[in-house]
Amino acid sequence: MKGSIIKNIFAALGAFFAAIIALTLILSLTLGGGISGDKVAVVELRGIITDPADFQKELREITERDDIKAVVVRIDSPGGAVGPSQEIYGEIKKAARTKAVVASMGAIAASGGYYAAAGADKIVANPGTITGSIGVLIEFVNASELLSKIGLKGYTVKSGRFKDTGSPFRKMEPDEEALLQDVINDVKGQFIRDVADGRKMKAEDVERIADGRIFTGAQAKAKGLVDELGGLADAIDLSARLAGIEGKPRVIYPERRLGLLKTVLGESMPDNITELFSGVRISYLAPGLRR
Repeated sequence: MKGSIIKNIFAALGAFFAAIIALTLILSLTLGGGISGDKVAVVELRGIITDPADFQKELREITERDDIKAVVVRIDSPGGAVGPSQEIYGEIKKAARTKAVVASMGAIAASGGYYAAAGADKIVANPGTITGSIGVLIEFVNASELLSKIGLKGYTVKSGRFKDTGSPFRKMEPDEEALLQDVINDVKGQFIRDVADGRKMKAEDVERIADGRIFTGAQAKAKGLVDELGGLADAIDLSARLAGIEGKPRVIYPERRLGLLKTVLGESMPDNITELFSGVRISYLAPGLRR
């Protein structure tokens, strides 16, 4: 009796792990195009850019895989914070040293979103994609008049002349505005240099259109900011050609695979098991500041 129970337990465990392996094989065949062979990985950059850690981790994991020969970075982002946008640009540039990397623009890839795309080997945009917006801004609110009307007044104790620059309790002084403008101009210069380097353009040519204006994908192509017009499928085909993959490329969508695994096997499934069978993790960047 006891031996029969133990036998049934082992049989159930064996069936469970066999199901996991079978499901993984099916997912690899349907989403990854096969277990072996050269592949193209699609990585998504969505929403407002604030924290690059998840994107960087995913891209690094993909870059280390020998079976992945090309990467398509699918971008749907209006931009975000300056530092994170620069870090993502840098990570894409690093990936492009060993893989063919193509940026695919969705509905919008502007400001920090375009900054990220500029790190790729090639950029593909839809004709109606909103992109460009090369520039930087800082926004403040002056609530001093409103506070005075309701009988409130703000006080600040500071260690230096410019420590409370941008305070909502008072009007900004001319020298403070000049200080901030210097900062903005410096960051804008960094933006222009990185775009010029990534796109193999002259800095002065980028400078002429780096006034914050937006472009459609078609307009951006005419100005050299985009290489080809098309959708995600076109970007995948282009990346495969750049990587020397013959025939129809095998495509993997890391986020979709992980999501389906958790749907079938349960949200309580440990992350290490998920990583064991999926090979790649992905998390969307959290919303926050905008660039």
